[in-house]
Amino acid sequence: MTKKEINKTKSRVTFITIALILCSPVFIATALYLMEYSPGSMNYGDLLEVQKLQGDGVNQIDNTNFGMEALHGSWALVMIDSGECNEACQTKLFHMQQVRTRQHNEKNRLERLWLIDDNKTVSDELREEYKGTLFINAKDSELVQAIETEETHRKHIYLVDFMGNLMMRFPEELEPRRMSEDVKRLLYVSQLEH
Repeated sequence: MTKKEINKTKSRVTFITIALILCSPVFIATALYLMEYSPGSMNYGDLLEVQKLQGDGVNQIDNTNFGMEALHGSWALVMIDSGECNEACQTKLFHMQQVRTRQHNEKNRLERLWLIDDNKTVSDELREEYKGTLFINAKDSELVQAIETEETHRKHIYLVDFMGNLMMRFPEELEPRRMSEDVKRLLYVSQLEH
């Protein structure tokens, strides 16, 4: 083989190698698409179709009107349940309290909101134990009606962003540590954006 032929062969090999490297992402993406590959989500909670929470209720503590605009600028953990508050309800209250506490310096950016869907009065013991939670009578309110269906909305804790948009739902069988990580990440990212 002459020197000219060797150089020509090297050039072809180099060209083919570069072409394969440049085309490989397309081949890989096509293969993943055809195999219906879907990478796992980074968040623990389920992202919901973002919707503005509207409507009003009555604060059980001071009997004043409550609307979501009162929380403008704050994130909120939201639960819906009866004022009688069975064991599952109390567990949700506890988880919301713990998740807020785990935010350390950022905890003041996170409110806890209990939408009471039957307007029954919350016991003094629960009011004291979960002080700082907003106890809102919301029977027949748009606030409750906007959150899924009556069969499922008592099973979850929801997250509302700082603009009043319902945006995430956490699983019924909750892992508070993972929920806390989601909230921490969102609080951090929202702080960077403003």
